[in-house]
Amino acid sequence: MTINSRQHFHPALWIAVIVILIILGAGKDDSVFANTDDTYKSLKIFSDVIEQLEKNYVEPVDTKDLVQKAIQGMVHGLDPHSTYLLPEDYELLQDDTKGEFSGVGIVINMDKGLLTVVSPIEGTPAHKAGIKAGDIIFKVDDKPTKDMTVSEAVKAIKGPIGSSVKLTIVRKNELKPIDFDVTRNVIPIESVRYILLKPGYGYIRIYNFTEKTTGDLEDTLKRMESEEPNVKGLIIDLRDNPGGLLPEAIGVTDLFLEDGVILSIKGRLEKHNQVYSAHENETKRTYPIVVLINGGSASAAEIVAGALQDHKRSLVIGTTSFGKGSVQTVRSLRDGSGLKFTIARYYTPSGRSIQAKGIEPDIILEYETLKIKEEEAIPYLKEKDLKNHLKAEPDGRVKKQDEPDDEKDSDMDSTLEDTEYASLNLKRLMSDNQVVRALDVLISYHIFSGMQK
Repeated sequence: MTINSRQHFHPALWIAVIVILIILGAGKDDSVFANTDDTYKSLKIFSDVIEQLEKNYVEPVDTKDLVQKAIQGMVHGLDPHSTYLLPEDYELLQDDTKGEFSGVGIVINMDKGLLTVVSPIEGTPAHKAGIKAGDIIFKVDDKPTKDMTVSEAVKAIKGPIGSSVKLTIVRKNELKPIDFDVTRNVIPIESVRYILLKPGYGYIRIYNFTEKTTGDLEDTLKRMESEEPNVKGLIIDLRDNPGGLLPEAIGVTDLFLEDGVILSIKGRLEKHNQVYSAHENETKRTYPIVVLINGGSASAAEIVAGALQDHKRSLVIGTTSFGKGSVQTVRSLRDGSGLKFTIARYYTPSGRSIQAKGIEPDIILEYETLKIKEEEAIPYLKEKDLKNHLKAEPDGRVKKQDEPDDEKDSDMDSTLEDTEYASLNLKRLMSDNQVVRALDVLISYHIFSGMQK
């Protein structure tokens, strides 16, 4: 039977109506409701489909489940980073930026229906087991991932501390799938670590951008500068950093700049157009900086690298970054679910859009160590490889706003399954060709600066 009036809507469909109207109204003014009749006409077709499935499908269907999956498909079809989150999935998303995790330590994303590892987090069980960036997770505990969402996969991979999960991996150049039995572990998030490579030269690794990253980095810098008053150079390692919270990327960059634009954001709506600028710091850090990036450096990590590069505050060494130049916001819905959707693109201080392009290093250098020089370069999954990614566009600038909106909820990262980090090992770092090159550049700069005097 065809539904001919709003009064005949299936009760469960009002869930879809409410969410769709929220989605439509999230970034629009009151004029959005001028086309309400067109919206309801489309929803009537949706209602007809639900009714036919309820009456005639080969097995009984759960209407609420159908509606939720329809909403998920609608939102995810916009771009790879927009998604509708069920209450339990929304809770997992909030855990990505604070709290503790019990899992294996991988950053994952969906690419063309395949659950793909963006990067393993260094020192985690997955990293130690040998899982690599670009690996396709074919099965989790023998269950195919083909029809799983990223959130469903995360829930399947996570579990009690000490328990084991079997990941079946399909890897480039491997003829057969590879099984990894990985033991889950958990520790609190620690996004910043540092070590002195040699007197006067510091190395800081930023693993992701959580609510505490700026504060942790500031404390780390003060500790380093206290232990080594004569800092001659600093390496900031953003390799395999999947990103995180926008305010933290801005805060981290601000620690190294005295003035000027850090980031410009431009959306379809005027209210999303923002310009964030640096502030004068009491420490007035002037020592030279080298930033390390690779294909696993995404979103917030790219903001930091791009801003410091544009301001000539640092040299960037490594390989082209991921290329995620968009900003997402997360909204809570009335039933405890969440809506994460893209609101804007961002631009570096010079006006560059890195969407589907990435940050190009000043010195391009593939990673290798003395032990694995013959190993093929890691095939990082990039933003441009994701289905429905926002297209690259010519560089553009954004008009500055006097009072930027609070973007505390803005989120920029892939899904962080779990976080645990190994202690920094000096011997290992000094066998890392990119770290060694960065150190050589800093030492050379110090020597030549002395010659000029």
